[in-house]
Amino acid sequence: MQEVLAVVTVVVVGVMVGVEFAVAVFVNPILDRLPNDGGLGARSDGARVLGRVMPFWYISSVVLGAVWSALTWGAAGASFVAAGTVLLVVSVVMSILLLVPINSRVATWSHEGVPADWKQQVGRWDRFHYVRVCVIVLAFALFAVALVR
Repeated sequence: MQEVLAVVTVVVVGVMVGVEFAVAVFVNPILDRLPNDGGLGARSDGARVLGRVMPFWYISSVVLGAVWSALTWGAAGASFVAAGTVLLVVSVVMSILLLVPINSRVATWSHEGVPADWKQQVGRWDRFHYVRVCVIVLAFALFAVALVR
């Protein structure tokens, strides 16, 4: 059972990392290059859709990591699981304090109702998101190391 939990945790966190990495490195930069602020609507829609899904995904990842950590406490690799779980908690706190407030505003935007500083706001979100992606990539790496120990 413990092995199944470990694999499920690594898969769930790994797919989440893949989604967040793709948003940071591919999707948002492509949207930002569209002419006439064409990516604005897509960013707003993405903020609404992912804003509904990602909280559950992040919390599920933390719960899976915490359960895995509790079950392996004292065993080989347990410190990697615990450290990865702590990093996921850090990513959730970052999200709540830094990213969600901006994301909530972006979700309400349309071409007719955009604040003058919208590019600065999405740029700030992107910078925070890059940091969050680094944090969750490290958490995923720690989980992967724990899985093979």
